[in-house]
Amino acid sequence: MNETSPKPKVSVKVVTYNHEAYIAKAIESVLMQKVNFDYEIVIGEDCSTDNTRQIVVDYQRRYPQKIRLLLHEKNMGSRYNNREVHKACRGEYVAILDGDDYWTLPDKLQKQIDFLDSHSGYSACFHNAQRIYENGRENCLYVRKKINTPFTLEDLLEGYPFPTCSSVYRNTRSGEFPPEFDKIPFGDWPLHVLNAESGNLYYIDEVMGVYRVHAGGMWSVGGKHCYDLFIKQARWNIIFYEAVNKHLGYKYDKLIKGRIRVQRRNIRHHYLEKYKSAVVSLFPLAYAFYRRLKYGNECGCIEGPKA
Repeated sequence: MNETSPKPKVSVKVVTYNHEAYIAKAIESVLMQKVNFDYEIVIGEDCSTDNTRQIVVDYQRRYPQKIRLLLHEKNMGSRYNNREVHKACRGEYVAILDGDDYWTLPDKLQKQIDFLDSHSGYSACFHNAQRIYENGRENCLYVRKKINTPFTLEDLLEGYPFPTCSSVYRNTRSGEFPPEFDKIPFGDWPLHVLNAESGNLYYIDEVMGVYRVHAGGMWSVGGKHCYDLFIKQARWNIIFYEAVNKHLGYKYDKLIKGRIRVQRRNIRHHYLEKYKSAVVSLFPLAYAFYRRLKYGNECGCIEGPKA
């Protein structure tokens, strides 16, 4: 496939780095789609240190009419990779699939494109996914609360509740992002803020993909007490909100400042929990004694060794 061939209906945007164990599953889940339109798979491989590049090159050789590759000569980072792949997508619609996730239903793309084709007022649509933990934690649904549709820009400023692998959006942007977004360290949430400026979002309450949680993931390593990661995420969210507030001309200033306060409270909370965890680990008997002094015998504290 080359850039002079007819433009496809859908571009599947795949960003990947060190996904040797997962990328084949992701690509196969796209190739299994049963659709009545043309699509391309645009893969941005960010100079992995494992065999990811060899795997995607092999797939491109096997499916040259379906797959286009962006092979960076050095590691550029997730944000750059995301934007370059987005700019390379030629389809009327773009579907996102990270290299460590995969789709589970062969009619997933058809359902979403049918909806967007018949509802021109919506800029994007999403669905639920299964969240799979590789550390042994119990798997669960990604979306566990009711999501009302249409999902508006104001709703999106409250939070981003959708799995990345579920999104399909209209490819109406040139690929360039507002300059105030340059410091935001992640891509999907700000992208959909831009999409929501031109139309609401729609949620399909059906599980059609898998979102993996593993040690190499950007947003989670799958643990319950990853305080440093939670603190970093909250700081990233503050950067996001400050950039979005400026981009939207402070139209939602009160809402956004409220969300920033929440992130700052989260940072303080996670710092406190981090230090509390360290104290418990280093001085378990001293902490148990402190809890007993504060709450009495009903606190359920651990007891020291008996004589």
